Amino acid sequence: MITKEELIQPENRVYGKPALMNDTPMHYCPGCSHGLVHKLIAEIIEEMGIEEDTIAICPVGCAVFAYRYLSVDWIEASHGRAPACATAAKRLWPKKLVFTYQGDGDMACIGTGEAIHAMNRGENIAMIFINNAIYGMTGGQMAPTTLMGMKTATCPYGRQADLHGYPLHITDIAATLEGTCYVTRQSVHTVANIRKTKRAIRQAFENSMQGKGCSVVEVVSTCASGWKKTPAESNKWMEENMFPYYPLGDLKNTAEQ
Repeated sequence: MITKEELIQPENRVYGKPALMNDTPMHYCPGCSHGLVHKLIAEIIEEMGIEEDTIAICPVGCAVFAYRYLSVDWIEASHGRAPACATAAKRLWPKKLVFTYQGDGDMACIGTGEAIHAMNRGENIAMIFINNAIYGMTGGQMAPTTLMGMKTATCPYGRQADLHGYPLHITDIAATLEGTCYVTRQSVHTVANIRKTKRAIRQAFENSMQGKGCSVVEVVSTCASGWKKTPAESNKWMEENMFPYYPLGDLKNTAEQ
């Protein structure tokens, strides 16, 4: 019988559900990016062998029930307060992997202060930021990351600068802060991009474990329900509209220097 250690080796791996993902049915809508990112997180933690040394912080938002799907220790934070909880956890248990999992409403609006100051302090945490440019959980309202001209439940005629202001580039801001060591923007809409995102999350986790500073991994994502599109249409719309405004790639990487 093949052992777990042998199974996680690339030459022996078969495609399947990671052991850290339990059998609870996910509540995410068809085509949602959250499930893919959850799977990557589970794979990385297993491959690093840190199942018992991981503390994850749940947000308020579509991923509010993330603790139901991944069998690691979780803290449920108030809306936007995940970075503050992560700061406390990492300072109490500095040898643990500590990461937050946040949406754009959570990190780029309600928790902007907590997020930016945790980054600027150089807290040794990883922050995973799901950006689908909308408040998906509560009915598809405009978010800080909603694109110009993009229609939502609260801007049915499209976002206008004079009325709503401009989209917030929270990841670009993160890259300017001295406390961040790794800032990247990725996606999971193709197999190639899924692999890039996995490498990015792994590096962020390793940075946390090695105490190199704050890492931010933005995942530009879709919200088929909020966008009122099919999953296939959502991917196409994201490629044509989100990527030009939120271009993929590394914004900062001082951890390897």
